[in-house]
Amino acid sequence: MIKSIILGAGKGTRMKSETPKVLHTIFDKALLGYVIEAVNATNLVDENYIIVGHQAEEVENYVKTNYENSKCILQNPQLGTGHAVSMALPFLKDFDDDVVILCGDTPLITAETLKEFIEYHKSGNSDITVMSAIFENPANYGRIIRNSDNTLNSIIEEKDATAEQKSVNEINAGIYCVNWGKIKTAFSELKTNNAQGEYYLTDIIKWGNENKLRVNAYTLKNNEEIFGINSKANLAEAYKLLNNRVINKHLTNGVTIIDPSTTWISPETEIGSDTVIYPSCYINGRNKIGSHCKIGPFAHLRGDVILEDYVKIGNFVEVKKTTIKSHTNACHLTYLGDSEIGTNVNIGAGTITANYNPLTKVKSKTIIKDNVKIGSNSVLVAPVTIEEGANVGAVGVITKNIPSWALAITRSPLKIVENWVSRALK
Repeated sequence: MIKSIILGAGKGTRMKSETPKVLHTIFDKALLGYVIEAVNATNLVDENYIIVGHQAEEVENYVKTNYENSKCILQNPQLGTGHAVSMALPFLKDFDDDVVILCGDTPLITAETLKEFIEYHKSGNSDITVMSAIFENPANYGRIIRNSDNTLNSIIEEKDATAEQKSVNEINAGIYCVNWGKIKTAFSELKTNNAQGEYYLTDIIKWGNENKLRVNAYTLKNNEEIFGINSKANLAEAYKLLNNRVINKHLTNGVTIIDPSTTWISPETEIGSDTVIYPSCYINGRNKIGSHCKIGPFAHLRGDVILEDYVKIGNFVEVKKTTIKSHTNACHLTYLGDSEIGTNVNIGAGTITANYNPLTKVKSKTIIKDNVKIGSNSVLVAPVTIEEGANVGAVGVITKNIPSWALAITRSPLKIVENWVSRALK
């Protein structure tokens, strides 16, 4: 197994935020999380080393909480990308296999591309392989300078490039695969004789050629995958790019999405064929939606939702941490949280599962068994169970378990005061 080094120390000044750049989110997952998960999904990497700096404690807490195979290493002071990678030297001093180096702010990179990149590196017996991309407008990127035999000569940063070098449209994508045993000594020999006065990671290419190593470049097929986040505008664009990728996958797999431009679906959501997603839905987190379901319009799934086949989640319905079995409908203006709902259930408009106690801060479960009918504007105060076949009358406030096939009514008797309006207007 190989290792990865992920660069996540930057401040991200242009984000204009107190949140570290790599912890900004798309579909509630941190940018860094997307990168770590893409690396892990290759099944070729067993350990990740995250280089942290700005608000290091916050980033480290995120990594510790979410990824057991990842360790944070502090870079202080921050003297460039080459210096950042060198922070891993004490942790990899006895390691001599391959290391993948990539940035923590590129959430669109895929495991498939990383796997192909690593396999290209290995099959070519390379000591250093750089990922490149072809851009029509390569401004602000480091240029890939190749030798006549197509091997890699050097990477020249834009600020250091000549006019001729700036005309090259092949750019450095910022991802490397290196034979660590052969390349690790380079980091003690890097120089700062450049416009930034920093230790450039790109200089390992020149070092590798000077030391007769085999240096190559792998050209990326989809440039979107290296889209980096440096501003809130970049973040919004990445959100769209990722969402379009997810939407197209579901369309290809037989899901009907009426208006892709107003529909947002997280990458972790599974959807069965012949399900219809109506406009203006936001589906976040990890969910599993069956076949022949109807979602929306204006529905919000917040994560940890399982919908079996033929479920209807209608307009202005919000669902979170809930399992709903087949042929059940919740069609209007409803909140279902921390619930288990059976088959052939009808949830009336305006129903709420009151799952949160603000005093104890405890969330409790609502269980609704098969064939239950919940009347409109009902509140089910958890923990509570509605047994099979029971009916809850409209405007019910249910605080006790309801037995099978019973009717639960909590509304006060209707009182009519004759001629009240007429007298009030006199």
